[in-house]
Amino acid sequence: MARDRYADFSPTLAAEKLAEHHGCSMSCDTLRGWMIADGLRGGAHLTGFPLVRWTTGAKAAQSGPIYRLTTLPPAYQATLMTDEFYPPIDPFDAGLLGVADGNEIYWEISGNPHGKPALYLHGGPGSSLRSGSYRRYFDPQRYRIVGIDQRGCGRSRPLAIDALSEVHHNTTQSLIEDVEAVRRHLGIKSWLVSGVSWGTTLALAYAQTHPGKVSELALVAVTTTSREEVDWITEGVGRIFPEAWERFAKASGRREGERIVEGYARRLAQRDIQDRLQAARAWNDWESTHISLDPNWMPIDQRFDEVQGLVFATLVTHYWSNDGFLQNGADLLSHISAIAHIPAVIIHGRRDISAPLITAWRLHRLWPASRLCVVESEGHGGPRSMEQMRIALDSFAPEP
Repeated sequence: MARDRYADFSPTLAAEKLAEHHGCSMSCDTLRGWMIADGLRGGAHLTGFPLVRWTTGAKAAQSGPIYRLTTLPPAYQATLMTDEFYPPIDPFDAGLLGVADGNEIYWEISGNPHGKPALYLHGGPGSSLRSGSYRRYFDPQRYRIVGIDQRGCGRSRPLAIDALSEVHHNTTQSLIEDVEAVRRHLGIKSWLVSGVSWGTTLALAYAQTHPGKVSELALVAVTTTSREEVDWITEGVGRIFPEAWERFAKASGRREGERIVEGYARRLAQRDIQDRLQAARAWNDWESTHISLDPNWMPIDQRFDEVQGLVFATLVTHYWSNDGFLQNGADLLSHISAIAHIPAVIIHGRRDISAPLITAWRLHRLWPASRLCVVESEGHGGPRSMEQMRIALDSFAPEP
């Protein structure tokens, strides 16, 4: 992958070169506190994108380094925002693995068959691996990249919507068992675990259950699927979008004493397909609304697929109405000691309305081996956040 022309310079020399290249009068002292981190590993090397600020001294010793992305001058962005990710690749192996409760889990492997094992966990619940763009975050020469479609979605079988009477078997604990089954099936002793959004909840839960099987974690758009988080995204955000929330709440068909998410979960688990599709459409309309302040927003209804939309809405409401099957999310934060020694990079957008930064911040404060990267210009994921995942994964990769 192309490297920036200023790779391997010191921060001071980089400042001089940047000023010289852009014909500006910025002093080295001004730029000295800024650098381009290679994998966020102590800021020892320089590479293309993006600029970050690091904290030092007592604050860093107390809570670990914190990295904040900044907006670069457009002319400099143009020189850096090329080849941000690795080229697209296809899996070299894939299959279906039989697991508990009559399920088959789709798995695929790409990259180097002899590389460092790494697992990617998709969001949702119920979003699936989709196009496989996640592979571009990993160096294909240094990683053996494993992706799975979680139970009940994507290419795993059966889909949740085709086995509604068995949905109660689809829990976080079951997904953890599925991940372990895939690991054993592929003969992997331990692996790096990465995830985005819901995938970070599952990654944390898996790592805390099997800490000896996880070498590092790379997490983007962090969630713990707590009651607080679910109530915020389904009700609290209504203070920002009152018109859309009123439609969303009314369309839930909730009964007396039901939360909105519980009303949707009930309707999506019953047999009337037309009512289920109506509920799924209303749910996806709300999903599109609460992420609409993100600069990278694209309306969900422009790409709504009945099967995928129904699977997603069914699984996400099933999990959210049950607090992610994680005792209100509290056990993930209270059990951080189980993974306190595991190196991790936590990446989160400052403008994330759907899942505010406070969850990532709390997690980082409790996790001595973690580093927090705040992407100032993005919301729930986005190209800069995923670029930071790529940088983190590069830092965890073995030397070529």
